[in-house]
Amino acid sequence: MKSHGFGKLVNFLNQLEQERINYTLAHHRDETIMVSVAVPGERWEVEFFEDGLVEVERFTSRGEITGEEVLSELFSLYSEPEGNSAEFSQNTKLASTT
Repeated sequence: MKSHGFGKLVNFLNQLEQERINYTLAHHRDETIMVSVAVPGERWEVEFFEDGLVEVERFTSRGEITGEEVLSELFSLYSEPEGNSAEFSQNTKLASTT
């Protein structure tokens, strides 16, 4: 008998709601539904596959808080080459209130 992931997904969503833990749903890969859960210091990505498989990826913060100066690192590491880079750099200039 083939196991279906839909029941696991629904049970997981019901438990999140019962515990009042916020989540969002997404669909990034074929035959999966992702549940993203953000709690203090952690982000969880739980993917439910059509065949019943469940994959969990957990991202944990080191508790390090930085200032806006690190935003340039985000864009230098992850911007699209050429076409979109000019648009990103214009959007990263933050207005100074001093």
